[in-house]
This record gives sequence, C-alpha cells and structure tokens, in this order.
Amino acid sequence: MTLRICSYNIHKGFSQFNRRMVVHELRERLRNLQSDLVFLQEVQGLHLLHPSRHADWPVQPQHEFLADEIWPQHAYGRNAVYDHGHHGNAILSRHLIVSTENTDVSAHRFESRGMLHCKISLPQFAEPVHCVCVHLGLTGGGRRRQMEAIAERLEVLAPGGAPLIIAGDFNDWRNQADLLLGRRLGLTEAFAANRGNPPRSYPSRLPLFRLDRIYVRGFRVRQAQVHFGQPWSRISDHAALTAELEVMV
Repeated sequence: MTLRICSYNIHKGFSQFNRRMVVHELRERLRNLQSDLVFLQEVQGLHLLHPSRHADWPVQPQHEFLADEIWPQHAYGRNAVYDHGHHGNAILSRHLIVSTENTDVSAHRFESRGMLHCKISLPQFAEPVHCVCVHLGLTGGGRRRQMEAIAERLEVLAPGGAPLIIAGDFNDWRNQADLLLGRRLGLTEAFAANRGNPPRSYPSRLPLFRLDRIYVRGFRVRQAQVHFGQPWSRISDHAALTAELEVMV
C-alpha cells in the first residue's frame, strides 16, 4: 500500500556550471533510490552536438537511457526547442502509463514551460492516478500565471478529488504554490506535512532555497527526504527529493 516517488532537476545530465557530463552517474544514483515513479526536469530529449563532444553520450534520448531496465514505462514532454535539440520534463514509471499529455503553460515567449500529465494505473487504485511534472519560470508573475493555468487544467483532468501527484522544480522561493495550487486543488506538500515548510533544495551542496516540491492528494506521507551534499552535488545544482506515500483508504 505504499508508493515511493522521486523528483529531480537533472540539469540536462551535466554537473553545476556544466563542468562534467554526469548522465551515467545520474542513472546509477536514481536506481539506488528505488523509486516507483520519477519526475524529472531539464531532461535533454535531443542534442545534436553532444555526441561529438562526449564519447560516452547515450545514443537514446536521455529519459529512455535513464529508464532502461528499471522503469519500463516513460513519458517525455518537449518544451524548449532550439536549432540543435530540445529539452523538457519526463516521468518514469514501474507501472502502466495509460495516457499522456503535455500542455504549454509558458507565461511569455522567453521561457518555454510545460505541464506533463500522465494517468498511471496503480494496483491499489480502481482509477488511474494523475501524475504531473512541472518546471516553472523564473519570474514571480510568470509563475503565478503558470500555476493558475495548471490548476485550471487539472480541475478538468482530475476532478472530484481524484488521486493526484504534482512534482517538480517550482522555482517558488516565496512559497506561493501552497496558496495558488495547494489550497485550490486540495493538495498536501510532502515535506510540509511533517516539518511545516517545503524542503530546502538549492543549491545541492548546501541547500538554502525552497525551490522544489512534491504535492499529493489521496495519499498519506509516511516520510520525505532531501538528497544533498556529496555525491548528489556532483550531479546537479538541485537536490533530489523522495517521498514514501501511503494509499489512503
């Protein structure tokens, strides 16, 4: 009756300041967390230049490389597109992904942002669980508009208190998401459930800012953890978040 989830901004598979390509180490660290569902941000879906610069750059799209052999189901939402490739959000799952949708929630033309929504079939539920991966913008006004758009869309996609998980990089250091998303959709923030505040997750060496979140509905949070410091700070500038959820019956 439990579900283990992870949320992680993987910085396109490069360490802080793009000093090293770390996608292979990243894959091993993710596997060690033994999560059932993984919500990833800044996933490099395609980059035409990296294979010539890095001899061990994976042949597959980054989300497929990370999911290989562990998470048989995966979905990718392409958000930012440029001449040499694209990146976005991804969800990796041990369970069947019934459907997937990527909704453009960009607040302006300078930042391309999306809401990746998957319906996932879990044995504990008679209906699919709605799983949403987001990476919100850098400006306060833009984030507010994005959260309003996400809430409006989810009121249509997951009405009536349907089980819901929203995870990702909210860039929400002022903690506006609790009001704009949490109260409106009846969500519980996984860390605030026991500690009173969202987690400090940035920078990963010694986190000071509360940027990353895991929100849930229809689950009880058994425990939640921030993975920071060594070796995590060698992989990304964000810390990884994990939570163990118990199905509410």
